[in-house]
Amino acid sequence: MPSFKRMHLLEKCSVSIAGHRTSVALEAEFWAILRQMAHADGVSLPKLIARVDAERGARPLASALRLLALAAVQSRS
Repeated sequence: MPSFKRMHLLEKCSVSIAGHRTSVALEAEFWAILRQMAHADGVSLPKLIARVDAERGARPLASALRLLALAAVQSRS
């Protein structure tokens, strides 16, 4: 488990989703996992975020992205 002292503050990423600009704030650790996922899928990070946005339902986008990253890490072990 990572040390809480090493955890970073939130980092914002601005993207266009369905023609609308929005920004999402996540911890750097989550962004790193999402970037790896996007690279593995052969898509850009904004494209991955747009996919999650389209499928998230009523869940906040930041929460949906965190859960996606968590599921990816859990599936590795």
